[in-house]
Amino acid sequence: MPLLLIVLWELATLTGLVDTRSVPAPHTVAQTWWTWTFGSGDGTADPYSGTWFAAVFASTQRVVLGFLVAAVAGTAVGLLIGWSHWARVLLQPVIDILRPIPTTAWVPFAVVFFGIQPTASIFLIALGCFPPIVLNASAGALGTPKVLVSAARMLGTSPRMTLWRVGLPSALPAVLTGLRVGLALAWVLVIVSEMVAVKSGLGFSLWDAYYFGRMDVIVVAMFSVGLLGYFSDKLLGLAAKPVLRWSPNVR
Repeated sequence: MPLLLIVLWELATLTGLVDTRSVPAPHTVAQTWWTWTFGSGDGTADPYSGTWFAAVFASTQRVVLGFLVAAVAGTAVGLLIGWSHWARVLLQPVIDILRPIPTTAWVPFAVVFFGIQPTASIFLIALGCFPPIVLNASAGALGTPKVLVSAARMLGTSPRMTLWRVGLPSALPAVLTGLRVGLALAWVLVIVSEMVAVKSGLGFSLWDAYYFGRMDVIVVAMFSVGLLGYFSDKLLGLAAKPVLRWSPNVR
């Protein structure tokens, strides 16, 4: 199916149905991608020659760091909300108030506190990934079968160990769903944050290419993010398989 779409796209540009000044042809995009990746330039004369790996590394590093912060904090807070009534009363309203606020609204604060630095991008990514991870983790903890909790308590397991040995394993499928949503969102947010808060990465290259009318570079950056997001999701699924081999919903 993707190959068919590329063929139709090429035909549309060759026949003039699509203006190549707005939507470059696939062969143009492929040539630009090759030059951006393997070009001999050092990035000074042509910023889109031989600098693709540097841009990918910068964006990937920010995604990984921001996502890890959100994953650890979001899973912990979500499990606490789902497991403890008092935590749910105290923390759930805060999450519900912060969740509708778009991440872009925090950009001025990120720039003020962190400056035009990679830390600002990492902060925005972590902030944006946090709510969906919390919601899924709390839903998983709330869905823990009561019979399992009762059985653990009858066997003398402490509340803390019950959460660790019963609540967490039961919530893991929902936690994984939240992590997958958060990881996909992290790739969206790295582009948004690099457009305004950082001077490197795929997002910065995309926004810079827009000013110079380089639609081919914009398409390459879009495809790059899509592929990176796809492969990172697959890696997350592979990493989760050994832990969730007992769950029929994880493949």
